[in-house]
This record gives sequence, structure tokens and C-alpha cells, in this order.
Amino acid sequence: MPRSAKCRRVCQMPAHCRFSPERPADGEAIALAVEEYEAVRLVDYLGLDQEAAAAQMGVARTTVQRIYAQARRKLSVFLVEGRPLQIGGGSYSLCPQEGRQGCGRLCGRCPSRHGKEASS
Repeated sequence: MPRSAKCRRVCQMPAHCRFSPERPADGEAIALAVEEYEAVRLVDYLGLDQEAAAAQMGVARTTVQRIYAQARRKLSVFLVEGRPLQIGGGSYSLCPQEGRQGCGRLCGRCPSRHGKEASS
């Protein structure tokens, strides 16, 4: 039996959680977990290397590498196939510094609060 996933630290929730092309393709929406969004935000948007992103998220570099690869794969399906994209769910802890959206910074002090509770 696999062990349960460790909560990943997230300092900013997405401002927008649903994306859809003008003419969406048939098929289910692509589900991007919040920790996958955070990995893309840290690496691509903020320009951190995977080691720094791992420290920020409170996980190993190899975990960030895996999460980031999964996110990039899902984003490519969204772009190429034109299916809708939905961001939500996952196993994460949200920084409560700035209310429900998180602190949005690289605080490194985010206390644990489960994402399913935070996003309700």
C-alpha cells in the first residue's frame, strides 16, 4: 500500500481556476492540481530552479521535478487538444498570511492547513 502524499506548501492560490478555448474540444477538462500550479508558478513564472522551488514547497527536488513534469504534460494537452483546464484539489498546505489566497510571496514559514479545507 503506497503511503499518503505529503502536503506541499503553496503560497498563492490561482486567481483564475477555469480556462477554456473559444471552441473547446470534446473530452473531459484537464485537471491541474494546486501543487502542480504552484510548481509551474515557482519555476516558470518566478524563475526559481527546482532546488529552490522544492525548498519553498517543503518537498524533495525529485518531487518537484515529478510534479512539474506532470503539470507541463497537462498544460500541453490543454494547448494542443483545446480541452478545458480546471485548477483545484490536490494535497497542499496554504499559507494563511493574506487570507484565503495565501501570502503570494516566498515566505518559507507557511503553517500547515490542508488544501481541501482552504479551497472550500
